[in-house]
Parts: sequence; structure tokens; C-alpha cells
Amino acid sequence: MAVSDHVDFPTFMEGVKRRNPGQTEFVQAVQEVAQDIFDFISDKEEYHEAQILRRIAEPDRVISFRVCWEDDNHNIRVQRGWRVQNNNAIGPYKGGIRFHPSVTESVLKFLAFEQTFKNSLTGLPMGGGKGGANFNPRGKSDSEVMRFCQSFVNELYRHIGPDTDVPAGDIGVGGREIGYMFGQYKRLTNRWEGVLTGKGEEYGGSQMRPEATGYGAVYFLQNMLRHQKNDVDRKTAVISGSGNVATHAAEKIIQLGGKVLTLSDSGGFIHDPDGIDQEKIDWVKELKSVKRGRISEYADHFTGATFHKGKRPWNVPCDVALPCATQNELNEDEAKKLVSNGVIAVSEGANMPTTLEGVHVFHEAKIIYGPGKEANAGGVAVSGLEMSQNSGRISWNHGKLGEMLTDLMEGIHGKCVEYGDQGDGYVDYVKGANIAGFKKVADAMLAFGVV
Repeated sequence: MAVSDHVDFPTFMEGVKRRNPGQTEFVQAVQEVAQDIFDFISDKEEYHEAQILRRIAEPDRVISFRVCWEDDNHNIRVQRGWRVQNNNAIGPYKGGIRFHPSVTESVLKFLAFEQTFKNSLTGLPMGGGKGGANFNPRGKSDSEVMRFCQSFVNELYRHIGPDTDVPAGDIGVGGREIGYMFGQYKRLTNRWEGVLTGKGEEYGGSQMRPEATGYGAVYFLQNMLRHQKNDVDRKTAVISGSGNVATHAAEKIIQLGGKVLTLSDSGGFIHDPDGIDQEKIDWVKELKSVKRGRISEYADHFTGATFHKGKRPWNVPCDVALPCATQNELNEDEAKKLVSNGVIAVSEGANMPTTLEGVHVFHEAKIIYGPGKEANAGGVAVSGLEMSQNSGRISWNHGKLGEMLTDLMEGIHGKCVEYGDQGDGYVDYVKGANIAGFKKVADAMLAFGVV
């Protein structure tokens, strides 16, 4: 391609929107990355000639399939399943499976696109993928979840493998669902191999995986604060979500001397001005993972706590904020409220939880802001270590994995500073993550030629 044929950013985005009609989440994810990449590649002819960004923004393949299952009342139910394999330039496709009514092709394409850069940042040989179904496990019996998972894998197993695509858990997919899916994969293929991560310790799982994403988000927060000669100690934290990521993020904040004020779910949030200590976190873990209850029950159980129905926690004054629930849960007005209430740092435990407008608010206010593709990369990093354990038929203990996770998050932070340092004491972690993640994938793609 001649230099004169280069498209500008608006023209590129017009093409993305035209090729992906109605896929707002995917378009948002591409725009967030591309606006930084265009500046980086402006004088790099090789990336333009090979149309690298255009190719990364087009998944290698999108697999869609019907999932039929029978509920406990013998009714036949039909859901739709997907696996989006975005890019495998640096390793097998790697990314979670999500079971939730909000799952669409657009959501999974955005997640797989983000996963490509997140996995690149870890330094581990993993490409980007994501999958799921518009199935809601909430309120279903164990038998119903098992039958759905088995039916889902009846198709999925054709497209995955330890050297091809290695899914993990995500929203709605925890240890129970991973166990059912792995059991069905093993039955269909007659092979025991590391094709899924997030497995139980009894059958090849990592001791550190449940904590990894939440702990990693706090480790990244700690690295960002230390870069500014600050610390988590004695900081108040507002956290959204009450699942695996949120509760472990809260746990690590407490271990580092901070005070957690909130948790939430889709029904609203609880505010505990006395602080959510370890005993309370353990109570929430049992509530959500064993009893499958609602966070509103917290306010009934603990004196002084209040439940705010249908609201999100971003109006509560705090020093640091960790959105750990889902995408687009923190908008422009809420970002402004966090800033006006004195927040100094935001570390994202969820994938793309802040809208583009909210991100702009944080940038303009020079808030320390760690986007999900780097801040929550701890989960997939430990998943990558689980792949290594399965391949080598070895097992690392919790202490060793904790050291490795700490080193990985510090390494990711260093890469983001390298490409995001603005020279005035402020680090643009969004730009740093986008460029560092892109460069490794892009250079691998260049090496392969036009494929």
C-alpha cells in the first residue's frame, strides 16, 4: 500500500462501524484502542502496508451454535452459544466463557479483542478469544446447569484444544461450570489435557486462580500508586461487584492496610462505613457462591450497613475505586462525581467497565487510571501458568504462584509506563497498554506475512 492510501482514524472507524452494524460494544472497544495506535503507527510504514490494525479488528473466526437442553420440568430449552477466536499470532486463543442473558456476539467480540492485548501484556504465549451463551445459571438447579454445560461442550469441543484454544471461566462460569464442561470434554475426546483453565485443584487447577484477577487489580493499583510515591495503606476503597473478582480485590485491599466501603450486584450496592473486614468478606463469599443470595442481605445482617437499591456505588467518597462488575458500569457523570469526591486512582477489575466519556473525565483530571486490559490481567496470567502446569504435569504452591503473579503485574506496569509516560509526571496507562499490547501482536503478524 502506498503512503497516500493510508486511512485516517475517522475513516478507519467508519469502516469498523459499517462492517459491524449494531455491535456497539465491539465498536467502542476498537475505537478505544485504535485512537492510540494511530498515533503510534503514523510513521511506521510496515504496519500500514500489512493492514495490521484492520486485520486485528477482524476476528479470525466467530463460531455460533445452537445449545439445546432439558430443564427439570422436562421442557426443551434452546440457547445460543458462541466462541470468538480473535487472534492467535502469539499463542493459542485464550479467554473466558460467559453465561449471562446479556451475552451477544458484539459483547464477545469486544471481549476477545480486548483479550488479545491483555494476553500480550502478560508476556505469556497466549492469543485472544472469548466465548459464552445467553444462558442464565441464576436460579437453575445443579442438574440443569450440568445439562446445559454438557450440551454447550458437545459443539464447543470441536473448536478448542490445549494448542488451539483454551477457554476459562468468566461471569456466570465458575468452578462448578468448568468442572461440568471439562468432564464432558474428557468424555467426548477420551483425553485428559489442559483444555480449560480455572479447574479444581483436584484435577489440574491452580491454587492461585480464584484470587488472581482481584489480587492482580490491587497489585496493579499498588504499582501505580508507588510510581507516584504513594501507597494503598490507609486508603478508602469503593468496589463494585460481589463475585470472585470483587471479593478478592477487597481482601487484598484490606491486607495492604486499606478500608473497603462498598460491594454491589445487579440489584444495588451496600455501603458499610465501618469497613468490610475479612470476616464480612468471607460471609459475602458464602452468600454469593454457596447460597447464591443477593448483596442486599448484607445490610440485614451487619449493623450500620445500608443497601441502595438500583444504584451503583460511585457517589460514595473514597480515595481509590475498583469497578469489578461488568462493562460500562461507570459513566461520565459518575466519573465526575468520583473526581469531585477526591478519588486519586481507579483500577479496573472488570473488562471495559468505564465508558469512553468516563475515561476522558479521568484523563482530563489527571487521575491515576488503570484500564482493565492491564489491571485485571492477573486472572489470565495465572490461567497461563495453569496451562504451563498442565503441560509439564507439575503443580506450584500458593506462595510460588503469588510471587509469580506479583512479578507479572509489576512487569505489565513497567510496559505501560514505557509507552504511556507523558513526561510531566503523568502516565497515560490506556495509551501505554494499548501500544505495548499491540506492538507484540503486530510484530508477530508481520513475521507471518499475509495470513
